[in-house]
Amino acid sequence: MLTVDELAQMIDHSILSPSQTDKDLEEGIAIARKYRVRCLVPKPYQAIRAKELLRGCDVRLCIAIGFPQGVNLPEVKRREAELALGQGAQELDMVINISALKSGDHDYVERDIAGVVEIARRFGVPVKAILETCLLTDEEKVAGCRIAERAGAAFVKTSTATQPGGATVEDVRLMRATVGPHVVVKASGHIANIETTLALYEAGARCFGTSRTVKILEGLRRKLEE
Repeated sequence: MLTVDELAQMIDHSILSPSQTDKDLEEGIAIARKYRVRCLVPKPYQAIRAKELLRGCDVRLCIAIGFPQGVNLPEVKRREAELALGQGAQELDMVINISALKSGDHDYVERDIAGVVEIARRFGVPVKAILETCLLTDEEKVAGCRIAERAGAAFVKTSTATQPGGATVEDVRLMRATVGPHVVVKASGHIANIETTLALYEAGARCFGTSRTVKILEGLRRKLEE
């Protein structure tokens, strides 16, 4: 079984709810630093403050682009990416244009992702493409994964956690079977306990987006002590 430290290095601790305040940001950064998670994902306007509070630790700063619906113009997403990277972002989580994907306009979706990837590559930063799988058919999930891989995304991600559905074992398994071995599958969306996390890991996820970091990692600690 995974160790607590190994799992922590797969977690992107998210503080993206609009109800969360600057105090929640500070508390979230304290959690990220204590458990030495992989990334912190604050709201974009908090990037500079988050970078300051993360100084001196290895937790990476990840900023969401086109969040949460992905329907921004490609030029807007590119500008968002430029601003985030200029403020110290070390990873980008980009919501793809879900409506365009469902409309069958695959060329548009690929151009949209590729534009952000192009900006990110100038900074040596990976892009995670968020599909919002609960809104897609299996065929659309496969198409979205293949488009994201062609466009240069380093990760494919299940969800924004702003829709009723989130990461499922079935979706993670499908995504893992669709993309090549160099593309990481990130499970995100309503992951609230260690049992769900481990099931998603077994299905092929190697990165997890969650705000329940403490509950998940302490749940694993208890399992290992049994």
